[in-house]
Amino acid sequence: MFYVSLGAFLAFWVMRRLQALHPDHVARRTADGAAGMLRQVRDFTHDALGEAAERETELRARFGLDKAENAG
Repeated sequence: MFYVSLGAFLAFWVMRRLQALHPDHVARRTADGAAGMLRQVRDFTHDALGEAAERETELRARFGLDKAENAG
């Protein structure tokens, strides 16, 4: 009985793995992965630009560059 159960389980597992290789499934997973990566890149870029603008403001205040531009 054990070997019959094991065989049924392995047959089920192999069928599921083969279905996962169907082109529609592969394309969907690829598109989902690309969308997730694009979201991560967009978040990183937003954070990096925000930090850069903050740092620029700090440096301009430290070296008095804003005052020189306004006076000139």
